[in-house]
Formats: sequence, C-alpha cells, structure tokens
Amino acid sequence: MKSRLVFGLIPTLAFACGAGAAEIYNQDGHKLDINGTVAGVHHFRHSGVDKDNSYARFGFMGETQINSQMTGYAQWQYQAQLGQGEKDYGRESVNRLGFVGMKFAEYGSFDYGRNFGVLYDVLALTDRQPELAGDAFGTDNYLSQRGNNLATYRNKGFFGLVDGLDFAVQYQAENLAGKHEKEGRRVQSANGNGYGMSIAYDLGHGISATGAFTSANRTMAQKEQQYGRGGNKANAYAAAIKYDAQKYYLAVMYSQSYNLQRFGEFMPKDKEPEKISGFANKARTLEVVAQYLFDLGLNPSLAYVQTQGYDIEQYGRQNLRQFIDLGVTYNFNKNFLTFIDYQFNMLKRNDFTEKADIKHDNVMAVGLQYQF
Repeated sequence: MKSRLVFGLIPTLAFACGAGAAEIYNQDGHKLDINGTVAGVHHFRHSGVDKDNSYARFGFMGETQINSQMTGYAQWQYQAQLGQGEKDYGRESVNRLGFVGMKFAEYGSFDYGRNFGVLYDVLALTDRQPELAGDAFGTDNYLSQRGNNLATYRNKGFFGLVDGLDFAVQYQAENLAGKHEKEGRRVQSANGNGYGMSIAYDLGHGISATGAFTSANRTMAQKEQQYGRGGNKANAYAAAIKYDAQKYYLAVMYSQSYNLQRFGEFMPKDKEPEKISGFANKARTLEVVAQYLFDLGLNPSLAYVQTQGYDIEQYGRQNLRQFIDLGVTYNFNKNFLTFIDYQFNMLKRNDFTEKADIKHDNVMAVGLQYQF
C-alpha cells in the first residue's frame, strides 16, 4: 500500500507532509522535515523462488518562505536494498525522488527533477495494496510513474476560483539509452520528449474523479524492438474515481495506452533467442480496490487487476497481468505496522507468456515496517 508510506501521494504537492514526518527545523519561514522507512519484507512464490525484498528509505522535504507570495521547496528520497550482499550486482540502491521548485500562492507551483509523472495522478488511486501493488507501467517508463527530466506545473483550486478542482501540466525531456547498458539507460526505460496533463475534481461526500493524458516520442531503439515496432508516439489515457470516507476506500481505474505497456526482459536475441520482449501496440488496464479501516488499526484490502495487450505480432490479444490481491495491514501505531499480502495469479500458461517470461505463480508477501 504505497499510500501508507510517509511520502504518500507525492503528486498532490510535496509539502502536505506525510504522517510521521519528523520536523527538525521550523523558524523564520524556513522548514525542514525528514522522513524514513525501514521494512523487512519477504516474498514467497509457489515456484519456490523466494526473495528478500527488504529496504530502507530516507529523505527530506524542505521549504523556505521567499516573500508573502513565493515559497521555495525541495524533496529528495533514497532507497537502499537490504536484501542483497555488499558486493552483489544488479539490485543497486537508488534515488527514487529528487526535485526542487517554487510555489506562487494561488497561482500554483513549478518544479523540476526526478518526480512522479502526471499519469500516476490517476494510477495512484488504485496502487494501494499492502505490498504487491499493480504498478501498471513500472518506473522510468515515460510519464507513467517515477521518472527523470520532469518539469511540472500544478495548480490547486483552479487559481483559487473553484474549490476542489486541481490540474497539472508536465513536460519530460528525453532520456536516451546508451550503446551498451553500462553507458546509459536500457531500451525499456529510455524516452523521447513528451508531455502530459491531469485534472482532478472533488465532488464532495468523499467522492473524487481524476483523469490524465500523456504523449511522448519513442526512441529509435524502441521502434526497432522485436515486438512493438514502428509507432512514433507512446500515448496513454487514464481515468479513475474513488470514494474515501467513513473508513471506506473504494476506487476504480481504467487506462488505455499505445506503445507504452512493456513486457519481457528485453534481452539481446543472441543471448536469449527463444525469448520475446517489446511493447504492446495497444493495452487496456482495469484496476479495482476496496479497503476498510477498523478502529483497532486493522485494514483489509481486496483488489482486482487486469492488463490486456492487443495487436501483438503473431499473438494478437494476450493477458499481460491478471490477478486478485487479498491483503491485510495492522497498524500498531502511526509509526509501526505489519502486513500480509497474497496475490492469486489468474494468468493461463501459453506459448506467449512462456517466451515473455510472464510469471504465472501465486505470490505471498509478509513484512514489518517502521516509519518516521
């Protein structure tokens, strides 16, 4: 459940500080909060390939009052993988977020850096499972989740004229892959120049709706992939509605994308000649989540996720993800919790899923988490 983390839903604006943030300085218009999370997490797979997915996250959120109308702010978040040896390769620690910007009273805010793409303004509404979240498009995949080179303008309340009406406009500069993996990004996480926008409206009584659109140029290497050739643009449309009141949380999200939904491990053909990888020419995703928070801190969760790829060369329409997620979180207090999350995989094994290395097995995750 990403929303339970102290950094919460970053896209709504950095400085509605997360629950449990530790304020270390607040004087003369200058403020600095630090946040941290340490989680011991283990994944059990029916295939027998278990995984230690423990991690530690640390970051800060700071702001400074420039004058009565202007505020400068910045945020940074780092994650260290705890389930690896000190000399292991391939699971390196990462900078998850890092951006700096300015807020101009009712005229909105502008920031630049590594941030969330505006498509995630919609996807976040159903990305709430205790651990095994949907992650519809994955990170560093254009403007769909966390990414680099993002310039974002956000406005809350439509310049102070319409309560509950928020919108955002975003531009992403290109991040290109190198000739070799160690020289730059891999093909699947590269991007050309792109833009996006989102709009959200609070209808009252706990009901709100959010929509987003993104469009970006594909890189030459992506257009030459084994699957998903051609197509100059990676486009996506998404909409979601949620009900969040009286301890209930219900949300439904639908998205449709073109040349954006990736699959496979993107291995060079000379290394894995039998494997396939690429982008679905068209994909549709449906996510539904329902949760309830009991007074004693128990928070059960039920979700359904399905992504279908269309017009995949030789394979036509294929399910890329389909599962039911049943989880429960128990909050001992605002700083400490435990969870168990079980994902019932509904994918059917076939030639496509085998060659694309799409997992068919059920997964269970258990964990303890401390946050401040």
